[in-house]
Amino acid sequence: MGIEDANTDVEVDSLPAPDEEAQSEKPPVRFGWLVGVMIRCMLNIWGVIMFLRLSWLTSQAGIVLMWLIILMSTVITTITALSVSAIATNGRVVSGGTYFMISRSLGPEIGAPIGLVFSFANALACALNTVGFAEVVRDLLKDFDSVIVDDINDVRIVGVVTITILLFITLGGMEWEASAQMVFFAALMLSFSNYLVGTFLPMPKEKQALGIFNYQGDILVANLTPDWRGPEGNFFRTFAVFFPAATGILSGVNICGDLRDPTSAIPKGTLLAIFFTTLSYLGIALTSAACTVRDASGNITDFIGNNTEGCIGLGCRYGWNFTECIKSQSCGYGLANNINLSGFYYFITVGVFGASLSSALGFLVSAPKIFQCLCKDKIYPYIFFFAKGYGKNDEPLRAYVLCFIIAVAFIVIAELNTIAALISNFFLCSYGLINFSCFHASITNSPGWRPAFKYYSKWTSLFGATISFLLMFLFTWWAALVTFSIIIFLFGYVQYNKPQVNWGSSVQAGTYNMALSYSVSLTGVEDHVKNFRPQCLVLTGPPNKRPALVDFVGSFTKHISLMICGDILTEEDRKNRAENATDWLVKWLNQRKVRSFYTPFISDSLRVGVQYLLQASGLGKLKPNTLVMGFKANWRESSPESIEDYINTIYDTFDSNYCLCILRMMEGLDVLDQFDFEATEIEDQQSPERDEGSSDQVQTVFQTNQGKKNIDVYWIADDGGLTLLVPYLLTRRKKWGRCKVRVFIVGDEENMEDRKNEMLALLKRFRLDFNDVTVMTDSENRPHAKSLNRFVESVAPFRLHDEQQDGVGLQELRQTYPWKISDKEFEAFKPKSERKVRLNEIIRKNSQHAALVLVNLPVPQSDCPSVLYMAWLDTLTSGLHCPVVLIRGNQQNVLTFYCQ
Repeated sequence: MGIEDANTDVEVDSLPAPDEEAQSEKPPVRFGWLVGVMIRCMLNIWGVIMFLRLSWLTSQAGIVLMWLIILMSTVITTITALSVSAIATNGRVVSGGTYFMISRSLGPEIGAPIGLVFSFANALACALNTVGFAEVVRDLLKDFDSVIVDDINDVRIVGVVTITILLFITLGGMEWEASAQMVFFAALMLSFSNYLVGTFLPMPKEKQALGIFNYQGDILVANLTPDWRGPEGNFFRTFAVFFPAATGILSGVNICGDLRDPTSAIPKGTLLAIFFTTLSYLGIALTSAACTVRDASGNITDFIGNNTEGCIGLGCRYGWNFTECIKSQSCGYGLANNINLSGFYYFITVGVFGASLSSALGFLVSAPKIFQCLCKDKIYPYIFFFAKGYGKNDEPLRAYVLCFIIAVAFIVIAELNTIAALISNFFLCSYGLINFSCFHASITNSPGWRPAFKYYSKWTSLFGATISFLLMFLFTWWAALVTFSIIIFLFGYVQYNKPQVNWGSSVQAGTYNMALSYSVSLTGVEDHVKNFRPQCLVLTGPPNKRPALVDFVGSFTKHISLMICGDILTEEDRKNRAENATDWLVKWLNQRKVRSFYTPFISDSLRVGVQYLLQASGLGKLKPNTLVMGFKANWRESSPESIEDYINTIYDTFDSNYCLCILRMMEGLDVLDQFDFEATEIEDQQSPERDEGSSDQVQTVFQTNQGKKNIDVYWIADDGGLTLLVPYLLTRRKKWGRCKVRVFIVGDEENMEDRKNEMLALLKRFRLDFNDVTVMTDSENRPHAKSLNRFVESVAPFRLHDEQQDGVGLQELRQTYPWKISDKEFEAFKPKSERKVRLNEIIRKNSQHAALVLVNLPVPQSDCPSVLYMAWLDTLTSGLHCPVVLIRGNQQNVLTFYCQ
C-alpha cells in the first residue's frame, strides 16, 4: 500500500468556499493516520528511558524478566488501545481526546476530574521531558568544559529556553508542530540505525574496556537471569521505572480534532505504534544484553590477554580483568551502569534529543487541546477564558501559554522526581478509566453502543482497568492515594453542582438498567406493613402554581418514597400551553430540589382524569397508594358541577383503596383552585421563556425552620395509622425536627386516664416518640351558638328550604336545584354537622400557635349532599393560621409493633 493510498500525508479539508474571499483562505489542516496518529504516538512512546535507562533495567531484571515487563506493559497499552478504538468508533470524536471519550462515556462526574488531572499530567510530562533534554545538554557542555552557571541552574536555563522555543513552534500552528515532529522522527530513525550498525561493527579495545564485545552466546546466557542491586532492586520497582516508556498511546487521540477521519485513524495508527515500539524495546533489550557484560571499568589497562588467574567476571573470557571494580562495586560502565553501543557516539545524543523534544512537544500540544475541550463544557468555574480558539484549526493559544507557565514553574522550582511518580499514576488512572468506560458501555447493553471497531472484549477491558488500578498502588502507593484523593474531590464538586449537560453516557444507561431490574424484581415481593411508604399522587396542576402542595408532600417523601405530580388538562388548556412546558416544569421541580415525577394528563373533567391517574400511575410496586389534593377554597363561588367533581374524586379515591390527604393553607398561601376548569388558564408566567430564577421559586412554610412549635394530630378514628405516620416522617426532616407532636384523642372523663395511658403505650409500641397525649372529653358537647349560627349561615345559600314549599312548586324546585340541601337532609345530618363545628372549636382553642394541624378526614356518605360535605370540610379547617391537613388512611395498617 502506498503512502497516498493509506491517507498518510497531511491533508486539508476541501469544502467549496462560498465566495472569493473565503477561497483565498486556507482550510484547516487535517492529518491522516500515519502523521497524525502513528508517528505521533511512536514519538511519545519513545523517550529518554529507551536510550538512558533501558540497558540498566535489562541488567537488573535480565532479558527474560525484562521482556516480561515490556510485554506486560504492551498488554495494558494494547487493551487500552482496543478500548480507545471501540469508543472512538462509536460516533464522532470531535476534540478533547481522553477527556472527551471518558466524559461522554461515563458522564461529566468522572470525565471532568480526569480531564483536569490528565491535562495537568501532560503539562508536567512536558516539563519532565524538557528537563531530560536539558540534562543531556548540560552533560555535553561539561564534556567540552563549558558551564553556564552550575549544574542545577544550567538545567533550568537550558530547560526554559528549550520550552520557550517549543512554545513558539506550537503557536505557529499544527503545520509547524507536525513539521518539527517529522524532524524529530528522522533523528530517531538515524539514531536507531546507528545503534543497530554499532552492534555488528568490530569492537576496538576502547569499546571492550566499556564491556561491549559484539554478539556473544555466553554473554546472552549470563544476562538472561536477573541481578537485583540496591534496596529498590525488585521486579515491581523495575516495572514502575519502565512503564512511563510505554505511555504516549493517547497522543493521537488527544489531537482527534485535527484528524481527518478519527474513527479510522485512531485504531490503525495507535495499534501500529504499539506494535513497532514494542518490537524496538524488545530488540534493544535483547541486543544490548547479548553484546555487553554487566560490569566494566572503562580502563584500557585492565586488558590481560590470556592470563585470567584470579580474574572474576565474564570479561575474563575475553581478556579483560574487571575484578577490582566489581569487588568495590565502582564499575562505571557495562550493562548495569552506562553503555555506548553505537556506530558513531553523537548519533545516540541526536536520538536522545529527538526522543525528549518530540515527547515534550507532543505533551505541550496535548495538554492545551484537552483543557480547551474541558473549558468549553463549562464544568468547572473560572476556566472558560481558556476555551477560546484562534485560527482555522481553533488553536487554544491561551491554553498553550497556561501549559507553558506550568511547565516552566516545575522546571524551575519543582521536585521533579516526586512529581514523576504522580505523572505515572495519572496516566495509569486515565488508562484504567478508559478501559472501564468501554466495559461499562458494553455491559449496559445500550442500543446506542454500536462501535464500528469490533476487535475488543468487555472482559479484556475490565481486566485492563483492574490491572491499571492495581499497578498504581504497586508502583507508588502514596502517589496512587494522592491521585484518587484529587479525583474524588473533583468528582464531589461536579456531583454537587450537577452541570446541565446530557451526553447520553453509559452511566445513564446503567442507571436505567438498574432501575428496570429492581422495579421488575419488586413485583415478586409481597407487601408488608413494615415496608409501607406513603407513595403519593399529588394533584398539583402545574407544580409551580401550587408550591405549598409540592413542598408539603416533598417534606415527607424525599429520599423515602414515590411522588408523582399529576396535572389534569382540558383540550383547551393543552392548546394554550407551550410545547416544552413539561420539560420546563420538570426543571422547576429539580431546581426546587423536589424528587418527583411530573405527569400531565388530558381529560374532559377532573373526576375522569383522576380516575385514569389512580389506575394507571406508577410502575409495578412503584405505584401510588395515597392521593394528595388541595382544599377547594372557592367552593362557594364554584359551579355545582365543579363541587360534584371534587367530592366524587374523594369517593373514587376510597373506592380505589387509596389513602387521602387534603391540604388547606391560610393567610394568602392558599393553594390555587386546580379543580375548576372554567376558571383555569395557563398564564404567561408558566411560559418556558421566563427566567428560571428565584422569581418562580416562592418560599412556603414547609421550607422554613419551624423551631420548637407543635404539630397537632387529632386522631378521631383509627384509619390504619397514616395520620400518625405522616407527622413522624415530617419530624425526620431538619426543618421540622425540633417540633413536638401532640396527639388529641376522643374520650370521656370517667376513663380519661385509662385512654391516655393506652394511647401512650400504643405509641411506645409503635416506636413513635410522641409523649404528649390529650383526651378530648368535651368533644360530644354542643357547640357554641355563635359557631353553630356561623355554620348555618354558610350553608344557607345552598339549602332548598323545601318545607316552605308544597305541591308542584316543591317538585319544580328539586328538579331545578338537585344539588341543594333539602330541609330533611339538613336535619338528618344535623348531629354530624354539630360535631364538626364542635371539633373546630376545640382545634382553634388548642392549636392557634401550631406549625401544622392534622385531622382525620370524615368519611363521605353516599346520601350526604356534596355541598354539605364540602361545608363540613370548610368548617373543620377554618379559623387557623397554620396549614391544616385532612387525612384518612384506607383502613390498612401502616404501623406495626411486631418485628417479623
